[in-house]
Amino acid sequence: MIEAGITAGVAIVAGVAALHQRVQSRITELDQRMDRFELYSAKNYVDRTEYSEEIGKLESHMIRIEQKIDQFMQAWAQRQPGP
Repeated sequence: MIEAGITAGVAIVAGVAALHQRVQSRITELDQRMDRFELYSAKNYVDRTEYSEEIGKLESHMIRIEQKIDQFMQAWAQRQPGP
């Protein structure tokens, strides 16, 4: 009877050890993934001032395009024969 108890105890300890090992490997894997993400985000991060500057440049280009379209449409309207 004692042998069965010892066997069951060893099996429980082995099961808990295997479960613990599996959890620890998942934690390590998750930690590595977080490290990779942090490195990726640090490499590709754009700060707010740089973003604002780039948006300002884009907006000025859009305004120039809008002005050119307006000029084109006015010139086109003047070339069209009246009704």
